Amino acid sequence: MAASESNTIPVAIVGGGPVGLMLALFLDRHGVKSVVFNTEETVRWHPKGSSHNPRTVEHYRRLGISRSIRKLGLPADHPRDVIHTTRLGGWELARYRMPSENDVDRLVRASPRTFQFPEPRIRVNQMYVEKLLLEHAGTRPHIEIRFGWRVEDFAEEGGCVSLAARGEGGVRKTWRARFLIGCDGGHSFVRERFGIRYQGYDRLELAGFGGQMISAYIRTPTLHRDILRNRRAWMYWVINPEVRATIIALNGVDEFLMLTPAGPAAMSDADVERRMQRCVGVDVPVELIAQRPWTAGAALVADSYGDAPVLMAGDSVHLFTPTGGLGMNTGIDDAANLSWKLAAAVQGWGGPHLLASYEAERRPVGLRNTTAARAINRLIGNIDVPESIEEDSPAGEAARRETGLYIASYAGAEFDPVGIELGARYDASPIVVADGAPPADAVVQYFPTSVPGGRAPHVWLSDGRGIGDSLFDRLGVGFTLLRLGPKPPDAAAFVKAAAARGIPFALVDVPAADARDLYGRDLALVRPDQHVAWRGNAVPEDVDAVLARVTGF
Repeated sequence: MAASESNTIPVAIVGGGPVGLMLALFLDRHGVKSVVFNTEETVRWHPKGSSHNPRTVEHYRRLGISRSIRKLGLPADHPRDVIHTTRLGGWELARYRMPSENDVDRLVRASPRTFQFPEPRIRVNQMYVEKLLLEHAGTRPHIEIRFGWRVEDFAEEGGCVSLAARGEGGVRKTWRARFLIGCDGGHSFVRERFGIRYQGYDRLELAGFGGQMISAYIRTPTLHRDILRNRRAWMYWVINPEVRATIIALNGVDEFLMLTPAGPAAMSDADVERRMQRCVGVDVPVELIAQRPWTAGAALVADSYGDAPVLMAGDSVHLFTPTGGLGMNTGIDDAANLSWKLAAAVQGWGGPHLLASYEAERRPVGLRNTTAARAINRLIGNIDVPESIEEDSPAGEAARRETGLYIASYAGAEFDPVGIELGARYDASPIVVADGAPPADAVVQYFPTSVPGGRAPHVWLSDGRGIGDSLFDRLGVGFTLLRLGPKPPDAAAFVKAAAARGIPFALVDVPAADARDLYGRDLALVRPDQHVAWRGNAVPEDVDAVLARVTGF
């Protein structure tokens, strides 16, 4: 597979889903070229997950696209509530209130200086976001899009990777890449080529949300007008003795995603349409656009995330049940972690141990997050549905009340697991300089701390609450040293040592006393992925040793 000189590239990305596209966009931000290969000619136009958690949206913000993504999908005034109901036209069992985009805007504009959510979660379907990511990637100078090209073969040669791909008209071309990254999903060609196996659980057989399921893309033009006019929400859970389903509003007008158990026999299109009508409880016009099978309850993590120059991210190395909305979001955080390490290797300021830290940091997070999602899945699937739940009787009322109380007991973990989302940590990482005890891990609580290994706590740096006002907007593309409080130490030694090593480096002064109190130190060194690498009250005697460690030397 001899590649021509013109086809020599720093990074080849196999798979153009959200993880592959975000990896390419992160690399572009670092000035590193990549080619994205994707078998299909465009993004798949079928609804998937609709949860983009606060950490993911912070990543969108770094790339300058969070405002655009917030405009996709549901109208800005559409409630993002989650409603559990016997049927869409039946009894309401529980409601978990979530702010609309307009509410989110008001919340952020009124937030205090040390507010930890500069980018609250977004409920917008992944298919809309993938389309935007692909269009945006096509405008970037360091990204080459090769959609409609299937990678057929690759081999390591002399510390690099030679790969062959086939495109339109059967044309076959070869490339030579410094690194190849598999972002090609649960049936990853890259992972299978290496014989790397998943470990964990491939399903969870439950009555409500487990085993074989149907994902149905549905259009019903009168549902909002005639049935849901006083019950607008982002998500509806239908629970009764006859049928169970999850129904997600896509555009706030007429399109929905229905997730429902498949049953013992294959469901025809007419069967799926009837299932939707049974969820509503009355006859409404229903048009099935498409249906796809899938399996709920997966909690799988690969034995290995690869070995440079071939590595993997996203579903290639972990598969989730969608409960908690952690799958795609965990993959995007993989890309945030891996991208700067690839850039450091390509640009020469990363050490020989830096890329090995990718698996050391991200695989434990994959195990943690799949375990959390499976636990949430079990809570949902174990809902007991009394036969009387739809009765207009004292027994029916009691059944609905008890069911609603059970739902309320886990709703925060399912729909707002902020501790899982913002609390991922790399405490055992070889490129983190330990200092202090990390906070306890939690599902629904996030504890901001500058203890190295975790996400840098957020602070507003000016009176505004828009783009440019956040600490995260001021961090450099590479490492950033925060000088906190009114009298921080001089940082000239850090600047000089970073320059000598060729490390992209920035200084940011944060003079506010409450910011210094939040961090608990005068200095904090923040990595390109916004995790704290080191902290202290004085410049260390051997600054170069600190920089060597955090960059993998």
